[in-house]
Amino acid sequence: MRVIIAPEFHQQMLSLPYHPADCYVRPGEYLHHMYIEGVKYVVAPAVLECLEQAESKGDQDAVDHLRLHKVHYEMLLADAARFGSLEGVTLLGDPPPTEDEAVPVTGNQFLPRLPTTWEETGLDLPFLFESVLRTIFARGRMAASALADEMCLPFQVLNPVLQGMRRQMLIDIVGQQGNSGDASFVYEVKPPKGTAALQDALDKTTYVGPAPVPFADYAESVLAQTVKKIVVTRRSVRKAFEDLIISESAFNEIGPAINSAQSVFFFGFPGNGKTSIAERITRLMGDHIYIPYAVVANGQIIKVYDPILHTAAKEVEEMGGPAGGVDTILKKGTAYDKRYIKIKRPTIVVGGELSLVMLDLRFNTVGKFYEAPLQMKANGGIFMIDDFGRQQMRPMDLLNRWIVPLEKKYDYLSTTTGTKIEVPFDVILIFSTNLDPTQLADEAFLRRIKFKIEVRDPDEAQYRNIWELVCKGRRVDHDPSGVDYLINKWYKPHARPFRMCQPRDILDQMISIAKYNMERVNFSPDLIDAACATYFISTQKRDFGAKVRLE
Repeated sequence: MRVIIAPEFHQQMLSLPYHPADCYVRPGEYLHHMYIEGVKYVVAPAVLECLEQAESKGDQDAVDHLRLHKVHYEMLLADAARFGSLEGVTLLGDPPPTEDEAVPVTGNQFLPRLPTTWEETGLDLPFLFESVLRTIFARGRMAASALADEMCLPFQVLNPVLQGMRRQMLIDIVGQQGNSGDASFVYEVKPPKGTAALQDALDKTTYVGPAPVPFADYAESVLAQTVKKIVVTRRSVRKAFEDLIISESAFNEIGPAINSAQSVFFFGFPGNGKTSIAERITRLMGDHIYIPYAVVANGQIIKVYDPILHTAAKEVEEMGGPAGGVDTILKKGTAYDKRYIKIKRPTIVVGGELSLVMLDLRFNTVGKFYEAPLQMKANGGIFMIDDFGRQQMRPMDLLNRWIVPLEKKYDYLSTTTGTKIEVPFDVILIFSTNLDPTQLADEAFLRRIKFKIEVRDPDEAQYRNIWELVCKGRRVDHDPSGVDYLINKWYKPHARPFRMCQPRDILDQMISIAKYNMERVNFSPDLIDAACATYFISTQKRDFGAKVRLE
């Protein structure tokens, strides 16, 4: 708690034009808090003044609130008095946060350990033999160094495997590329033992690519890079949302939700930025994580990395050279296990297309391997279900799918053979809907969603600020008088509510019309009216001779 006791700050607080709702006992009543550079303070003179007013009005709810503040203030005052005079003292309690505390730097310390022997890969020798055979079959004759790169294994790890396969007459050297010793030898499958072993390997799976990581190692890597380590503050939230107009009250709800690493339910009218809020939450994640290209569980290969859903991070140069890469096989090896890829913390957004099938392992009948479900690909980041309640399934069926993961923080996935795999569920799960939450979920499920946040309509001042921001982004001169005209003609007479998306949408309409008219975009009444006429739908009921069922 931070308590300001200097009277001049009380006057400064009263002179400010706007205060968030949490600065009052109730919105607009008994102001006793103020924010300074994103830090919240109790203003002691205001507490005493508001308490006197509440007692005179008999407002017991406000009296209880303010009396508790007074008790804490008196305790801090007594503690401070023991250390000397309070003359010149402005603040009691905790000191203001330092810059590092106000904007904490997130950094992932996990680094997949580079294997130095084939045993340290966690894969058994027959599995590696089969992987080599499939790779040579798919890619053709390959130099040992290229084979190691294809399987994302250091050459010194793969070379003993290749020598063992030669001794068993599964592969043979058919040439040499360059003069880098064993790394330049070119291999091909050697009949008849090699071709027979290759057929056995292809009967199991046709997967070719980076060698998979044992499932136990993957689970450890998820826990080591958990979203629970992410810490955000009011300042860091403001920075991430600087291109959105959003109220201080919304900041105060979103920030703690991220710090909790628990599930979040955004609800409210359409067009108020629920999806945009979720997307900007990823900016607060800050750091990067490592995920395996594929994992092996009970002998089954599961592909995890998805180049469409995941964004690979640019590697940082280490030790004077490219981290994670070498120019030749003789130079220093990679800094970490290349069976993992460094990515930005994932943000996976799905909408009405989501089905229960997408939340379980998907078996590729041709390749004979599995594709990881969406929530597994989202581990270490955000998984957002947008337009919740509009999927092609009952909302309750989808909610029931999340009961165990939300409660236990792990999920069960089933293979085609019926084997169950326990997978870490380390995501910030976000539901977003413009439907009434009480009609979508029962109390038992809503209890498991820790934060329920209503994304409210902007007020007129925020709506005007959004126009300024949108005009700046589109490089259009902002005209406040044009916005006045828009509000007075298209909003107030129709009691039409403001929505966050409307300034952007209307301005885009104006730009399209201006291009058609071969004129510069401006806030002329003609252009505003033309844009709004094709944007807003009349509230007047009309019958066009057909009906549609929405239920």
